[in-house]
Amino acid sequence: MKSSAHHCTLAWLRKSVLTGIGLALVHGLVAQAEAATLPMVLINVSGAEFSEGVWPGENGTNYFFPRDEFFALWKAKGIRTVRFPIIWERLQPRLGGDLDSTYAGLIDRMLAQAGQQGINVILDVHNYARYRNQVIGSSAVSVDQYRQLMQRIAQRWHSAPALYAYDLMNEPHDDSDAHWPQAAQAGIDAIRKVDPRRLIIVEGRSWSSAERWPQSNDDLLALKDPADNLVFSAHLYMDEGGGGEYKKPKDPRIDPDVAVKRVKPFIEWLEKHGRRGQIGEMGIPDDDPRWIDATDRLLSYLRDHCVPLAYWSAGEAWGNYKLAVQPINGRDRPQWPVLAKYLTAPQCTDYGPIANRKGP
Repeated sequence: MKSSAHHCTLAWLRKSVLTGIGLALVHGLVAQAEAATLPMVLINVSGAEFSEGVWPGENGTNYFFPRDEFFALWKAKGIRTVRFPIIWERLQPRLGGDLDSTYAGLIDRMLAQAGQQGINVILDVHNYARYRNQVIGSSAVSVDQYRQLMQRIAQRWHSAPALYAYDLMNEPHDDSDAHWPQAAQAGIDAIRKVDPRRLIIVEGRSWSSAERWPQSNDDLLALKDPADNLVFSAHLYMDEGGGGEYKKPKDPRIDPDVAVKRVKPFIEWLEKHGRRGQIGEMGIPDDDPRWIDATDRLLSYLRDHCVPLAYWSAGEAWGNYKLAVQPINGRDRPQWPVLAKYLTAPQCTDYGPIANRKGP
């Protein structure tokens, strides 16, 4: 389920980023002190990946980075961590080449903005294990070229105080699945050459489906990380096809436990193998309260297992998109109250379901 939807001068960006990083160092220390428990609800901040196939495109027209006040709004609502999708083709216009100064500069600025508010950022390469529609591991896009990308990402941003984690790749699927374990290991190795400690998030084959996770992802158990700091990330939507389209309006057959049933295979896989996990995407329409009830049950189940969830999606360019949680004219969307109910879980000190916990 994905989107399509003024260049700043480099001198202005440098000034903004340097100022932001100085402030971010202070806010980063405050955030560390506050982060005694694991944030249980995150948001995806979508927009920088809009307009698939329009490369490079223009910020504010084809794709959208947050305005200065964006992170302050979400901080006030209690959000502490966000997942931020970015696009490989815009970041690295030529395979194996340098990062694009404009797009990378906008990421610099976004990280500085988040850091000023003490908000942590997961950088998500939102490419479905493809570059210009060619699969990683094919003759057109080698695993080594993907490794080079991840090393450049780590080199550029490993010292950014707001950077919380690297999400290796959004939703590998179909032709890319055969190559994904090898590519994921290459991504881990590339990051660890530069960043020895920060969290790395690994999505799964078959669109990272939580429901299909056990059938698709046992090969990922062989991944090696010298820092032992991997989290597996599954995606979950509640509509009939599981793709987040929700085509059937007011479907009379909504099962209130549909989300819990779909996430259980992933949670049980994590428990069986002693791995940590999160839900990297989940979204519901704003026009039927029964989806709210199903979300409440899902979040309660995930909280019991210390497995966080990142809602799809926030972002200022969504308009009236029915899954969006971005406020409109200052008014919260219908999905927000149930998400706000589960922002934290005092007993969860690490990603579950096998987690160190405080108290019962």
